[in-house]
Parts: sequence; structure tokens; C-alpha cells
Amino acid sequence: MKLVFATNNQHKLEELRQIVGPGHQILGLSDIGCNADIPETGSTLQENALQKAMYVYQNYGYDCFADDTGLEVDALGGEPGIYSARYAQVCGGIGSGHDSKANMALLLKKLEGKENRKARFRTVIALVKGGEPRFFEGIVEGEILTEPHGEGGFGYDPVFRPEGWSKTFAEAAPSEKNAVSHRGRATNKLINYLSNA
Repeated sequence: MKLVFATNNQHKLEELRQIVGPGHQILGLSDIGCNADIPETGSTLQENALQKAMYVYQNYGYDCFADDTGLEVDALGGEPGIYSARYAQVCGGIGSGHDSKANMALLLKKLEGKENRKARFRTVIALVKGGEPRFFEGIVEGEILTEPHGEGGFGYDPVFRPEGWSKTFAEAAPSEKNAVSHRGRATNKLINYLSNA
């Protein structure tokens, strides 16, 4: 089965291809010649994911899925949430967006002196197949450390330690992370649906 994953993020695309395995052919936006900066103007992860998947379906005619992921930190009232990828730019006036180091630095600065460091990663996948939308959600609970650890992963992985783990996502092997991650959980629900559809 051929599906488009509405992303230009090569880290995400590679991670998702590893989770899905060889049973499905996953194309990225560049594979279908889509270089548009697809708008994400929703107020929730679900709205943003659907907006991206619908854009590809309506403009390119492919069945498509898109995800939106947010890191939600309790002590910050759920920030960065839908602004996770552009946190430093939107909430700190720093950088040009999608700057992981600046995003992490702002997060750690805002958490200075706070004891409650509970957080969760939440991924919502919107699948548009035959024009019909369906949603799949994955959540992983954890906490934000006081400084980055590890070189792997991407985004906030170096400061996020999942519940019950002694290391961050950035210190884990990709297969180890994918087995419990928010994106892995949402993707497994998607795969189960596609396998039984």
C-alpha cells in the first residue's frame, strides 16, 4: 500500500518508515513534488494534522496521513503544545522556527526553579483515505530533565525522560524509542487500522 506522509522532516519520515516496516510504502512530500509550506493554523494537534493531510489529498489526489506532535509540560500550563516545533520563535522571539536547540533552551529557562517537571509527548495522526478522515493518538508520559543528555533522536528528545526509564529518548536506540514513543503508539494504531480496513 502506498501512502503519503505529509512531512518534509527527514527525521520524522525515517523514524516512521522504521516503525511501519516493509509492508507499506511511505512517501514524503518531496517524493510527490510537493514543496509547499502547508499551513498549520489549527488550535489543536488534531486540527493541524487534518489540515496537512487534507491539503495533500485535495491538491495531489493521494491518500495521506499527517501528524502533529506536541510536548505538554504541566508546570507551563501545557506549553509548548501546538507550538513545540516553533516554541523559541513564537513564545520567545528567538530564531526562525524549527530550531531544536533554541526551543530546548527556552523550555529549560522557563522551568528553572520549578519542582514539577512532569510532561508528555502527544502525537495525533490524521489519515485521509478516500476523502474520509480518521484519527489516531499516542501519548507517552515522562519528565523534563534540567539539561540535555544524549545525541540521538530529535526535537526535545535530549531533555525528555519517559516514565520508568533511566535515560532520555536521545540516549535510546531508535528501535527502543519507537517501541514506546508517542509517534510509535499512534502509528501502530494507524497500521492496525490499515491492516484490517
